[in-house]
Amino acid sequence: MSSLKVLIAGAEATPFAKTGGLADVIGALPRSLAKQGVDVRVIMPKHATVKQNYGDQLKVIATMNIQMGWRTLYMGLETLTRDGVQYYFIDNEYYFGDCIYKGGEAEAEQYAYFCRAVIEALPLLDFLPDVIHCNDWHTAMLPFLLKTQYCDTKQGKAKTVLTIHNLQYQGQISFDLARDILQVDDKYFTSDCLEAYGSANMMKAGLLFADKITTVSPTYAQEILDPYYGRGMEGILNMRRDVLSGILNGIDTVEFDPARDTHLKKTYSQDDMSGKYEDRNALLEELDVCVNPGTPVIGMVTRLTEQKGLDLVRAVLEEALFENVAFVLLGSGDAQYESYFKYIAGRYPDKTAVCLGYNDPLAHRIYAGSDFLLMPSMFEPCGISQMIAQRYGTLPIVRETGGLADTVQPYNNYSQEGNGFSFANYNAHEMLNVIRFALTVYEDKPALAKLVRTAMDIDNSFDKSAAEYADLYRSLL
Repeated sequence: MSSLKVLIAGAEATPFAKTGGLADVIGALPRSLAKQGVDVRVIMPKHATVKQNYGDQLKVIATMNIQMGWRTLYMGLETLTRDGVQYYFIDNEYYFGDCIYKGGEAEAEQYAYFCRAVIEALPLLDFLPDVIHCNDWHTAMLPFLLKTQYCDTKQGKAKTVLTIHNLQYQGQISFDLARDILQVDDKYFTSDCLEAYGSANMMKAGLLFADKITTVSPTYAQEILDPYYGRGMEGILNMRRDVLSGILNGIDTVEFDPARDTHLKKTYSQDDMSGKYEDRNALLEELDVCVNPGTPVIGMVTRLTEQKGLDLVRAVLEEALFENVAFVLLGSGDAQYESYFKYIAGRYPDKTAVCLGYNDPLAHRIYAGSDFLLMPSMFEPCGISQMIAQRYGTLPIVRETGGLADTVQPYNNYSQEGNGFSFANYNAHEMLNVIRFALTVYEDKPALAKLVRTAMDIDNSFDKSAAEYADLYRSLL
């Protein structure tokens, strides 16, 4: 029997281009799918980082012009193979030669072009996919275009899966622009089709036309049926709940492995945790945090946005710092949160360190050198940091939402079961109480050691997720 052929389409993928967790998923999932016997390929834009870091490895498959409304635009198709997976890159300097995401309508046009280019590139590939796996709004127009404008072509026969990584971002595009660059017929600009809040909605198009819809955790798949999490799409999602499911993300267990991580001062494993304590001391020394030896460290590696629960942190962090604890943060984002954490670092220089920006090696050292990782998200479709933390023996403190609820079992003081700590309500003092509880458990060294080992024993690889995706793909055929 011929192998199942799957093309994964996304805006970014590690190691080629990354701004967030989407890249981690698209970077790691294909390798696990290949283990399941799936002939899997990835297609993404040739961003500036791809050209800079991998330009000499790329092979040109074709160059051609494609139509975007009245415009005739260049498209290059290039490829390379990495870790046994073949990647295809759509080249257009105007759309992808600068920012990964241009913002506003320029970004909508950027990824409308990408969707058109992917479909036009399909006949040029050395395989025709059975399933096209789309990711977030950037590729959500693919199911719509395939079923409307390409229904009589070979590529139009492909089945489609749309994975929602974060429903907060939906890709709004004006009717005029959708009509102009994608030749969308006016009959689709209605509230029961593409229209939402006065413009065309690219995510909505995918939700309506994809053959299957997935989210990145089972709990998030249920949450988005509710208006609080559904972001205006709950009606469609309830209508299509028979094709909606949640498949939990995993992590790249090769990149995130405390026993082999070259970013750490000393590697370690469940059987010898001495390296973790050296890594904690090295982290505090690196960040110039001056606390007594053995002081527990709470870390955060996060985007500084409202979604990440930073209003809760802002409400009670100074109270938490009265405890015997140190706090380190790595992240960037909204100016109001950056200013607040600068203030904290200035007021409590001996107990805190705040590093604004993106620094992947430092992120690894924070995962390894912290005792707890704080993730009090308002909502979290899946979350990856809590799973990385568990692999490094760092106990997550999370709010019970989305993938955080699916991956963190709160510690029970009586049964000594659990793999982290959690709280239910979006409430700052409820979070603070759980932090204080975690600090008391920290003092119980036998209980702490058992809890850490339980966390590190969890299999957070993509292998289980890949098996579920493979079953989903096959169900479409």
